[in-house]
Amino acid sequence: MNEQTSRYAESLARLIRLETVSGPDTSGEPKFHAFRELLKELFPALFGRAEYTEFTDGFVLRWQGQDLAAQPDLFMNHHDVVEAGGEWIHRPFSGEIADGRIWGRGTLDDKGGLWAMLQAADELIREGYVPRRDIWFSSASTEESTGRGADEIAKWFEQKGIRFHLCLDEGGFILTEPIKGAKGLFAMIGVGEKGCADLKFTARSGGGHASTPPKNSPLVRLGKFMAEADRQQVFEAHMNPAVCEMLRTFAPSMNGRRSEILARPERFSHVLTQTLLRLSPAAAALLRTTVAFTMAKGSDGTNVLPAEAWIIANMRYSHHQGQQGSFDAIRKLAEKYDLEMEVLDPGTPSRITDYTQDGFALVSDAVKAVFPDTVPTPYLLTGASDSRFFDRVSDQCLRFLPFFTDDTQVASIHGINENLNLDTLVPAVSFYRYMMKEGKS
Repeated sequence: MNEQTSRYAESLARLIRLETVSGPDTSGEPKFHAFRELLKELFPALFGRAEYTEFTDGFVLRWQGQDLAAQPDLFMNHHDVVEAGGEWIHRPFSGEIADGRIWGRGTLDDKGGLWAMLQAADELIREGYVPRRDIWFSSASTEESTGRGADEIAKWFEQKGIRFHLCLDEGGFILTEPIKGAKGLFAMIGVGEKGCADLKFTARSGGGHASTPPKNSPLVRLGKFMAEADRQQVFEAHMNPAVCEMLRTFAPSMNGRRSEILARPERFSHVLTQTLLRLSPAAAALLRTTVAFTMAKGSDGTNVLPAEAWIIANMRYSHHQGQQGSFDAIRKLAEKYDLEMEVLDPGTPSRITDYTQDGFALVSDAVKAVFPDTVPTPYLLTGASDSRFFDRVSDQCLRFLPFFTDDTQVASIHGINENLNLDTLVPAVSFYRYMMKEGKS
């Protein structure tokens, strides 16, 4: 490990060691303020030059550029993390540097990205660089819980009449073989994300004693409902233009007939749709709304039939079926089993950014410059990011983190043993430097 990588790793490790787990009731807790104070210590040139504004659940920085008439750019990454249970190889908040990796909760999601973008700006300021346009930075401490911080910041920009040429948040990584048979390295640049909603389904009855169970009691009806929804025939499957372009990008890396089919996804849309639906849950999620059942409650006694039982589902609604269309589809199924549906949280729908615009082109150019063997491709996030709130202030919201990852690392996000490759730190900073300089050498 060279001196620069070692210095970078220790800097990021200090951020990992500060526990910043967020939840519904952690708004404004002192640990988040302490984290922001550490950022000021680690990046003194940036915080000394830029205008800093703090919110209850986040902060923004404005680095003033030369052309005040040019629309500014916004770089985002959150600084809260999810809890870290289970048995880890290295303690989750140790920031341990071992085996060519830095270990800990937040290395990939999302303190690594926050560190890299701020490090890039701090270095450029030390070198005397002044960007052409204003560059803003935004980071919230509620992305993993309520989203309140990013929502407040986006509204603040909206009230001030500030619109961004480009908004770049966390999202896809650099992957090897993102779908089976696509050999090579691909930079998965998110051009949109599915909406995220929480729904409650309730079954009612007169209750009773478990010794004389009736047909279709509340839990049985809920079980039948979940089983039918799990067969995934409730929602419409469709390949939107971003998914088609992603498949076209994969085509040159495939062999034979598969390459020919992927090169013309619109012509073979039916075949490809059915193939992707069977390929994996991740592939199927790109094509339609999904529901995952996450919580349940019946009676409090082992011998008591519940008068009321409920389940909660997390829905990720597609762009083509939309929020209301997805709600209507699952409500129709719920009514078949005499269930009541309540929308606990409707979520925030987001648009799909046009991948033919200059924002996507700039991210692609940065990828090619820093990672020359990597192919940029658009794709859709099936998870949620803070950038869903920033459609209000930008027509180009993109989601990408410039880190090489393998399957085990992707699986470690919100799981155990989250880690980041040390040899991806220097290129990540170079990527953000390229973005901030708009490709200028």
